[in-house]
Amino acid sequence: MPRAGNWFTQGIGLLIVKLLGWRFDGNFPPEKKLMVALAPHTSNWDFVVAMPFIMALKLKASWMMKKEAFFFPFKGLFMALGGIPTDRGAAGGLAKDMASQFKQNEKMWVAITPEGTRKKAHKWKNGFLRIAYAADVPVLLVAWDFPTKRICVDSLYHPTGELEADMQEIQRRFSKYRGRNPENQTDFNHAA
Repeated sequence: MPRAGNWFTQGIGLLIVKLLGWRFDGNFPPEKKLMVALAPHTSNWDFVVAMPFIMALKLKASWMMKKEAFFFPFKGLFMALGGIPTDRGAAGGLAKDMASQFKQNEKMWVAITPEGTRKKAHKWKNGFLRIAYAADVPVLLVAWDFPTKRICVDSLYHPTGELEADMQEIQRRFSKYRGRNPENQTDFNHAA
């Protein structure tokens, strides 16, 4: 898997994880390239919890966030932490652009929150699957489970190419986890 950081950043990450009282469950697959779907995304605390784990594990994970969030003084920090500014208006081109980036890199993990928002989403965005299809990479399912204070590596999913079936199966696998604000989680029984 892609690696970043050093003993100092790893130590800071481990210290923050310990202070927050969280733990990591599961194992990363030996994949050089993959999409990482993170859910349920219900709070800004998700980022606060995830970043120390990324540092502690010396993981180089890229993540996409709306370009409007990349402003001074945060732009440099976000870029150093693996941020990729995205244009929400570039619907069709984003998957092709990300597939091209996967091809250009020997190792690349890109993390996305399928809800696309911290508010209640009645339907998940399917961009992460479209990118996985275009780049021909599997999807690693990683969950925040706030009641148990765990970040869980659930499973490695190999998309079938059937968008609706893939989305339903991924949502089914995430349905056992609870975000910080469970009232903001997607109701999978009513998600289209």
